[in-house]
Amino acid sequence: MVIELAFSDKYIYQLPEGHRFPIEKYELVKEQLVYEGTILENQLFDPGLVSEELIMSVHSKIYWSHLKRLSLPPKEVRRIGLPVTDLSVKRARNSVAGTVEASKRALENGLGINLSGGTHHAYADHGEGFCVLNDLAIASKNLINNYLIKQILIVDLDVHQGNGTAKIFEQDERVFTFSMHGENNYPLKKETSDLDIPLPKDTDDAYYLNTLSLNLKAVLKKIEPQFVFFQSGVDVMKGDKLGKLALTKEGVKQRDEIVIDMCKRLSIPLTITMGGGYSSKLLDLVDAHCNTFRTAIDHYS
Repeated sequence: MVIELAFSDKYIYQLPEGHRFPIEKYELVKEQLVYEGTILENQLFDPGLVSEELIMSVHSKIYWSHLKRLSLPPKEVRRIGLPVTDLSVKRARNSVAGTVEASKRALENGLGINLSGGTHHAYADHGEGFCVLNDLAIASKNLINNYLIKQILIVDLDVHQGNGTAKIFEQDERVFTFSMHGENNYPLKKETSDLDIPLPKDTDDAYYLNTLSLNLKAVLKKIEPQFVFFQSGVDVMKGDKLGKLALTKEGVKQRDEIVIDMCKRLSIPLTITMGGGYSSKLLDLVDAHCNTFRTAIDHYS
């Protein structure tokens, strides 16, 4: 099976020097995967821009109107932590389109990959935490509304709780939100996911992997999802500037293997998005993200 990956460099923009968000990682992950032969250039596709109709299936008309007109109040821009420009809004729409299109491919082939996305801090009516639009929520709504998917599981293993996603789906039993994150980390005010597992500072590989394996197995058995989204943030890795856990790079890779292997064995369509990662060691950060996609491609090829 030829695995296609959503990626576009059309809307990559520059951030001020010293900004905490390493936007260059997206291009570097793609380049590394191609350079080492894990993927070929012709496996990459540009998903375009997600439609306004799909955006407003999750986000409020007022919020989208402000984004579209670049009229978001300065306070709300600061809350996002990224510039709100024509280019950055198109970048957000392209990232969402990547997850939407990757989920369609997962329905066809079992696996869909977006070399972006995982913007789980975006709420229906505002963005925050480097997240403008919630790709996981929009792609989930698209599957439910257009592909008759009745039960979705979102496995969010970023070091930060998927607060926006949890809030959006708090009254929707069709989407089960599972967030395993640092207890004493952003966001200060946590939302209530269907399953939250807060982890203490400096959690190591053994505790993390055992906790994930037991709980994911139980959730899969309990809800029997027809589709899984995996937010694969690597900011759980020791030394991450915005994380407080202590997983090794190998531990993060084993985490990915647990999620991917369980979905593959149960024949549940799986879409993987990148999520966070803010290590000061850019090579380690890129390699950790690449490990996620290497593992997935190895399982499904």
